[in-house]
Amino acid sequence: MSGKTTFSEVGLWFIEELPYDVLWISQEGHIVYANESFCNSLGYDKAEMEKLSMYDVNPTLSPEKWSRHWAIVQEKGVDHFKTTHRKKQGEAYKVEVFSLFFSNNGKKLICAIVRDITETSFYKSILEETEKAVKVGGWKWNLADQTIIASEQALCIFGLEEAESLLPSRIITHFTDPARAKQAMRQAVQNGAPYDLNLQIRDTGQNLKWVRCIAKPLVRNGRTEKILGTYQDITRQTEQALSLQLSDEIINRAKDLIYLIDESGHFVRFNESVLRELGYSREEFSRMSIFDLDVNMTETLWRQHWQEILEKKSFTFERTSVRKDKTQMPIEVTANHLRFNNQDLNCAIVRDITERKKKELALVEALNEIKQLKQQVEAENEYLQEEINRDYHFDNIICQSREYAKVLQQVARVAPTDTTVLITGESGTGKELLARAIHESSRRKERPLIKVNCAALPKDIIESELFGHKKGAFTGAVADKAGKFELAGQGTLFLDEIGELPLELQPKLLRVLQEGEFDRLGDPFTRRADVRIIAATNRNLEAMIQEGTFREDLYYRLNVFPIHSIPLRQRREDIPLLAHHFLEKYAPKAGKPFKRISKKALDILGKYSFPGNIRELENLIERAVILESGPTLHPGSWMPADGPAESPADKMLTLEEMQRTHILKALFQTGWRVSGKKGAARLLDVKDKTLFAKMKKLGIRKEDFLIPK
Repeated sequence: MSGKTTFSEVGLWFIEELPYDVLWISQEGHIVYANESFCNSLGYDKAEMEKLSMYDVNPTLSPEKWSRHWAIVQEKGVDHFKTTHRKKQGEAYKVEVFSLFFSNNGKKLICAIVRDITETSFYKSILEETEKAVKVGGWKWNLADQTIIASEQALCIFGLEEAESLLPSRIITHFTDPARAKQAMRQAVQNGAPYDLNLQIRDTGQNLKWVRCIAKPLVRNGRTEKILGTYQDITRQTEQALSLQLSDEIINRAKDLIYLIDESGHFVRFNESVLRELGYSREEFSRMSIFDLDVNMTETLWRQHWQEILEKKSFTFERTSVRKDKTQMPIEVTANHLRFNNQDLNCAIVRDITERKKKELALVEALNEIKQLKQQVEAENEYLQEEINRDYHFDNIICQSREYAKVLQQVARVAPTDTTVLITGESGTGKELLARAIHESSRRKERPLIKVNCAALPKDIIESELFGHKKGAFTGAVADKAGKFELAGQGTLFLDEIGELPLELQPKLLRVLQEGEFDRLGDPFTRRADVRIIAATNRNLEAMIQEGTFREDLYYRLNVFPIHSIPLRQRREDIPLLAHHFLEKYAPKAGKPFKRISKKALDILGKYSFPGNIRELENLIERAVILESGPTLHPGSWMPADGPAESPADKMLTLEEMQRTHILKALFQTGWRVSGKKGAARLLDVKDKTLFAKMKKLGIRKEDFLIPK
């Protein structure tokens, strides 16, 4: 063999990839090597297989039979037969075997290719087309008397029995290209021209063969007297060469990069994909080594890598290769140890995994996004669960006051927009209830309304609560946390007690209002905020601006649409309705059978100034339910200690006001249903038409008293 390694030679190594069972056997019958397919067929692993001989595999084989088989294969180069193999579990099955003889550097082996023929017929195999081992037959043709003598091997090649059949006039019919064969014979006869041609023939059995045809004319006095020649069956060599040439072509056309590397790291051989993908010419790449392709490879690392190849035989890993234009290409490398011509080689099969890496990166980014969304949803759920556990007093806003109806009209006008709203008013007037009414009537109602009480949070954590923080941003920040601006994404953020926001945080809130962006604590990345802001306060922000405790620019950004929630003393006509509402709310909780509030108790409540507004009224009724017994709530120790807030002239309600209050109470009780068995008319014992007329006269309209959900 030549010292230069070629892919045609390497093609023998790829016999491992044949779709057959393949094993190599020594003269003693020991199994030197078996491919994975053969091991799987018999049920052994490779380590077990290497300890076996053919006598363990073939129950019909004896030493005498093996010796005869070895002799036949050694003589002919090939043998074909059917026999029986036995699996590890003892099961026997029929096989067809093709044996080929190999001798290299004094070492003799048989390569057996095995197919299971238990259930299916054996298709044409590789070695059916390589016919028999090499044979050479000689012949001599005497032109004077047209006689010819030939050896038995020469006749055997054509499947003939008589030497006369080899005369040119008769043998010419066996050539598949008779014109070429006839021309060579004519030149030999007429001009004494020798020839050495590889021609294809069809023998008497109609078998195609490749034959090397050699002829040497013996010329005397310018005339050809005799021609000596040989026929050599080169079918096996020719078809093997064509097969290896095909393997070479397949390797060169492979999309994967394939190259052979020697122990020094230099490239011995490589396919066309290497040049195409990396951008080098053949001459350039022939002078390169692994250190030119992998900038991170060092001599020490290569020695370790080479040792790993020798030990593992085959393994896969990922690296980064550099193209000629200096761009980087992530690659997956399968390194395979190849021992050929007494030289260790690394046959590397390299695949460009750029697209796979992009997909992996996209997947990681998607998983991170899902993780962030999951954390956001969990945070929202946690917050909303806390909100659900709270009691917000009202399902609807209850009122009959014309002054408070004007407030509700403002709510109805601003709700559909994204305008920032500032709600002012005394404590207990229902500012949060108005904020929720705005949110529930807005396009953001499907997203949460997140509340932050600026007065309830310590100054050292309020920034984290609003904007969130990264893990490790401060002592105690053991994990990433989303702030209220993130939780309220595409929803509404209600900033209660905005006047209590520390002065040093006010510029950051102003930045969100002006630019729509914020930063988590400890996070260099800026986040966008798609949030509607509703703020509320019971303080005089204009006075705070004069005192220097509230920023003027922030005030103007918040005060785009101001709503003032009036105190309860300015909507006294709502006190009976609210009192009955709270009675119906707390009586069942206390297990008391309260049904109504006495007129005297309502009169006292109507005269009270309620500095604590609706919240104070609610607390009074809750206390009364606990202290008193039903079914009518009478004045008692639960009543407010203060005297009336109005002059005696204002104590008595007019008849129309009393009617109005009584009708509204019935409407609230029936859910604004007027007619029918469960309507307010039936409850008041009047006709439907009479009640409708009375409502029109008193100016009672549903839209003035309820904010739709």
